[in-house]
Amino acid sequence: MAKNKKNEISAETQDEALAIAKKTQKPGQTKEQTRLIAQGIQKGIAEYKKTAKEKLRQADKANKKKKRQQQQQVTEVEIETTEEKNSKLPWVLLALSWAAFGIYFLSQI
Repeated sequence: MAKNKKNEISAETQDEALAIAKKTQKPGQTKEQTRLIAQGIQKGIAEYKKTAKEKLRQADKANKKKKRQQQQQVTEVEIETTEEKNSKLPWVLLALSWAAFGIYFLSQI
């Protein structure tokens, strides 16, 4: 079965929290009190990491959205340029065909 990763605290975080709790331990403080402080530090570290992940995720989403908008703008510009070229082509061909017809007609007289 898969474990629920949301409630798990890594061993590295636990070790780090315990080390911080021991560094701040006061004289006469029991092991139980130190353990409770370490648990509080673990929760704080876990919450910080969770917040940092969320910020990173939001920044990543914003970057992707920005890139998507830039690509869309580039695509729109390319479409407009293509449409401008395509709109001139039929008129140029029409003018050339009439000119060729006129030259042919005049050469027959």
